[in-house]
Order: sequence, then structure tokens, then C-alpha cells
Amino acid sequence: MADMMRQIWIDEFGGTEALRMRETAAPQAGPGQVRVRVRAASLNPVDWKIFGGGAASVGTGFAPPMGVGNDIAGTIDQVGAGVTGFTVGDRVFGSARVKALQDFTVLDVPAVKLARIPDGLDDPEAACLVVAGRTAWDGVESLGVTAGETLLVHGAAGGVGQYAVQLAVRKGVRVIGTASPHNHDLLRELGAEPVDYRGDLAAKLAQLAPLHAAFDAADGSGVLAATANGVDIERCITVGAKGTGGARGVATDLETHGALDELAALAVRGELRTRILGRYSLNDAAEAYHEQMTGSVAGKLIVQL
Repeated sequence: MADMMRQIWIDEFGGTEALRMRETAAPQAGPGQVRVRVRAASLNPVDWKIFGGGAASVGTGFAPPMGVGNDIAGTIDQVGAGVTGFTVGDRVFGSARVKALQDFTVLDVPAVKLARIPDGLDDPEAACLVVAGRTAWDGVESLGVTAGETLLVHGAAGGVGQYAVQLAVRKGVRVIGTASPHNHDLLRELGAEPVDYRGDLAAKLAQLAPLHAAFDAADGSGVLAATANGVDIERCITVGAKGTGGARGVATDLETHGALDELAALAVRGELRTRILGRYSLNDAAEAYHEQMTGSVAGKLIVQL
């Protein structure tokens, strides 16, 4: 039984300078809980928006002192009384809000959606599917796009955007993806028609009409450009700029809902690719978040433990 663990922690809101490593007592699984030995944690913008003390922290209700991160993959090493469906040794992935970047984390089941990692899927890739994968899945499914329709994915080179492109393409949907020119080849590989988001985006999209729906994984300008080209606001979803033009967001309760099993199955079959651009140690977590905060990461960043 592990008595101590490493953990990334904040005592007060702030930027990456607020993150610190500490050694603390490892949590123990109580009734209705499992403990996971974390092997990989995937980083998301919402992580630093929470530890930064902005609207995301208010919305989630978290405040220092607290841990950091959300997406985990690892192996169950303790099972509390009353837990069914999981055993010691199961490889799993799921959400551990503000307690992901640490050697061990305890989760309430089934309150938290925890899924098994299938053979053929490694821990880092599984961790990437948690927030980014489920956000993309919820968005594409909620929009109801079907074969023959055209979907705009704004911010298509980011972690969420890349998944959204692939999930839509596999439905037979024509996808127009916005990104910087240096990421256009990537979007073509994923099956999207790339468009430079800079300049008059609405005018550029007018040349590619008709559009039927928009998934904005960036700053909200994709929604505005789409509606300017006749897309009904009811068929627009935003992620990072919720409410732009009256557009709805994705499901916020991603800890308990989502399609982890389906996403993992697609990944194992090679139908959903994850582009991991950086792998960091726990000691370098602040560096990893600093890189992500530049906004130029066309893929996912991972902390391996």
C-alpha cells in the first residue's frame, strides 16, 4: 500500500508559477470508491482556466488549496467496499477533476464515468479521449449532422477540433476546417477542407456554401461567420466562447456522461487518431501548461507518471 505520493498543487489562483510539486499522503479508497494509479494525464485549456481563477473556476466551484487537471488513465490498485464492476488490475480512464496530476487518485463510482482501456490502446492516448474526445463527440452528435451535409469546424487543428473533424468525416459529412496555413496539410489528412481563419472568414465560407452546421472550438467567430452564411443558430455549438450569438455549448457534465467506450473502440480500430505533440514528466507540468497556454498546440500534451 502506497503511503505517500507526488502531486501538483496550488495554494492560490495564478498562472503556471502557482503550480508546485509536493509530497503528500496518498488517498485510500473508501466505500463506493476505487483508487487509480495514474500513468498518464492529458492537459486541457479548462485546467489552467480553473487554476487561473477565472470564470471556469467559478463555474466548477473549485478553489485553492487544490490539485490540478482532469483527464487520467491508469490502473486500479484499490477497490472499496460495495464497488461492483471493477477489480484491482483493471486499466481505466476517465475524469478526476482537480486531482489528475498526482500518482494516485480516488474516484467515486459510478458517480464518475470510468471506462476500461481496451487492448491495443495505450494510457496516454486513452487519457486524451476524456475531455477533448467527449466534447467533440457531444458536439457532433448534438448537431445531428448527416451524410451529404457540410459542417464548419472552427479551430479544427486543436485537440477538440481534430476529433470533431474525424467524427464528422466518418459519418460522410463534408467538413470545412479552419486553421493556420501550416496546419492545412494536417486537416487534409483528417479529411477536412482547410480554410485560413484569418481575414474575412464569412466571405471565405461564402465561396464554399452551402453550410449546414458549425462546431466552434475556438473563439466564437466561427459561429458568427456561419450564421452570416445562413446557418441556423440552433445548429451551432461553441466550446471556448459559449453563448456567442446565442449558440449553445456542449454538455457540461462530462464527468458522468459521454461516450468513452465508443471513442476507445474507434481509436483501437484506427478510426480516430490522436496527435500527441508533447510528453512531459510530472516535474515538468508547469512547462507543459505554459506550452499549452500559447494557444498554438495542434494536438494534445501529456504528463506521464
